[in-house]
Amino acid sequence: MSGERLDHLGIAVASIEESLGLYRALGLDLAGIETVPNQGVRVAMVPAGGARIELLEPLGPDSPVARHLERRGPGLHHVCLEVSDIRAIMERLRREGFQLLAEEPQPGADGSLVCFIHPKSAGGVLIELSQPAAGGAAEDDD
Repeated sequence: MSGERLDHLGIAVASIEESLGLYRALGLDLAGIETVPNQGVRVAMVPAGGARIELLEPLGPDSPVARHLERRGPGLHHVCLEVSDIRAIMERLRREGFQLLAEEPQPGADGSLVCFIHPKSAGGVLIELSQPAAGGAAEDDD
């Protein structure tokens, strides 16, 4: 896939298990739960149309999601865009003066490579860029 598309919305939660009730009541099914140690979270992916809802539960009090919950409470944490060439997009963003939270892509859920754009460079929204693992790009349902 070339270009970008909405991949998922990241929602910070204190407990994945407690939060899943709402999404199940809405008729959405859990695709799976995974631990992403380098991000300090457990993630639950809930498919919703052509995108997903990602529930983020902190692994400990020092994780970025734990700090988010402490400061802001549960709710929207980030918006994720799928990209086909994360390094090229990171380089373009740096050239154009946007602040990234890492110099290199980091391992993410489902074997993806991820990078976050600082909210100060994105109108107050934390934006994640995600390049799927080889052969892992999501297909449109259309």
